[in-house]
Amino acid sequence: MNINKVAWQLLETHSETAKSFHLKDLFADDPDRFDKFSLQFEDILFDYSKNLVTDEVMTGLFNLAHEVDVEGWRTRMFSGGRINLTEDRPVLHVALRNMSGDPIHVDGADVMDQVSSELDKMKSLTENVRSGKWRGYSGKRITDVVNIGIGGSNLGPQMVTEALRKYSDNKVSVHYVSNVDSFQIAQILRPLNPEQVLFVISSKTFTTRETLTNAATARNWLLASSFDETAVDRHFIAVTANRANALEFGIPEGNIHDLWDWVGGRFSLWSAIGLPIALNLGFDNFEKLLGGAYAMDQHFLNAPLEKNAPVIQALIGIWNSSFLGMQTQAILPYNQSLHMFSAYMQQADMESNGKSVDWDGNDVPYSTGSIIWGQLGINGQHAFYQYLHQGKNIIPADFIGAVESSTTVKGHHEYLMANFIAQTQALMNGIDKEQVRDELRAKGKSESYIDNLVSHKVHQGNRPTNTILLKRIDPHSLGALIALYEHKIFVQGIIWRVCSFDQWGVELGKELANHILPQLETGTPIKTQDSSTMGLINFYKNKITQ
Repeated sequence: MNINKVAWQLLETHSETAKSFHLKDLFADDPDRFDKFSLQFEDILFDYSKNLVTDEVMTGLFNLAHEVDVEGWRTRMFSGGRINLTEDRPVLHVALRNMSGDPIHVDGADVMDQVSSELDKMKSLTENVRSGKWRGYSGKRITDVVNIGIGGSNLGPQMVTEALRKYSDNKVSVHYVSNVDSFQIAQILRPLNPEQVLFVISSKTFTTRETLTNAATARNWLLASSFDETAVDRHFIAVTANRANALEFGIPEGNIHDLWDWVGGRFSLWSAIGLPIALNLGFDNFEKLLGGAYAMDQHFLNAPLEKNAPVIQALIGIWNSSFLGMQTQAILPYNQSLHMFSAYMQQADMESNGKSVDWDGNDVPYSTGSIIWGQLGINGQHAFYQYLHQGKNIIPADFIGAVESSTTVKGHHEYLMANFIAQTQALMNGIDKEQVRDELRAKGKSESYIDNLVSHKVHQGNRPTNTILLKRIDPHSLGALIALYEHKIFVQGIIWRVCSFDQWGVELGKELANHILPQLETGTPIKTQDSSTMGLINFYKNKITQ
């Protein structure tokens, strides 16, 4: 985006004024602030009132969204436009959960025919495995699925199966292997019976070195038990856009599930990459997950920007990072089932918008993306919340919770949610010196003691938060929550004019690793690298031979 645009310049002016705001004053001045700066979608409440925004700021942010034509880009995405500019591809993860079945065309062909066909194939496999119709090479039913993938081919399905564990009937247990460190696959395979394991090898290109290394180990493990190459037919499934490579690996044609180049890995759990979800939870729950995402898609597509949850979430993030200089964003779920959600969103966001050039390849003169991090909120309170409350850097945070507990035990959920609400209030208001003094005097502390301690107990407050409160964590609401964040990422990429759907930064280190690998395997010292790289390689090799 050209920073000379009117809306951007006006927001820069507003940001200077906003630096003098304090959230507790904004609430004191406007008793209707919560009603004004919150909205509800289905059973999800999105409260953004605890951000350093006013009516004037929000108007400026909406003007910015209109000025860069967010609506037009949104239409292009949903209609199959090639908005992945550097790879000349559509971006159509929305087609994967298009429950209406309405046509979406790419190069004149309706991709919904392919999507529907693949969903039918997924459903058939899921039902056959879960019913026991699909048997291993020895005739025993499948009890365990091991998903082998990395990045979006691992993190999305694993996050969802963890989040929805309550909805699993445990007919099939699912395990995930992503790390090429042999410790992980050894630990997972050791207690399993190879006669009853189904491997799902998930790789868009079927060239990813980490995934293929683990897949080869899994195959050798199976063959060491079966002594029969044909056992692969009963124990290996592939999910890929590269059928030729999957066939070359030895996976039969009928065991290959399709992925398409218009699906980015970090947005692919809605596709056959989600097979582990369906195998673990049943296909009906997988469809409910798709349905929740579709409902959010329709809200994003049809709601005016001023009442549109993903758009508002995106604009608040841009306001905090690009205008107020807050470079990080914490995601803090207060629900044990969402313990992997922060990591999943870290990948989705930072791999998408962690860019420093615009659509035309020019350096951007403003901040883009955010450093996304976080973990379960209640654990974080005893870890990094000290920094959130009193650190010099202000870190905006998303608090995510549910009205209903996944498992009801008297007294637990109420205490959890009291902390959930209290933390956002504390980050907003803080506590000043006079309040600290009054508190300590009430405890009978001496004035000298108070004078020494008071500064240490002051909390400045004025720390922005969003609160996302679901009725419960179930397949539908989780699908909607994930889609909310996906569309937020899209909107921010459009406003920043960065290519959100490529990931060239992932490739360089992997390419260099392919050059270093043979140098680790040779017996001679390395002299062709920079001094640090040579030193590391030679130290590794010396220790290996000792």
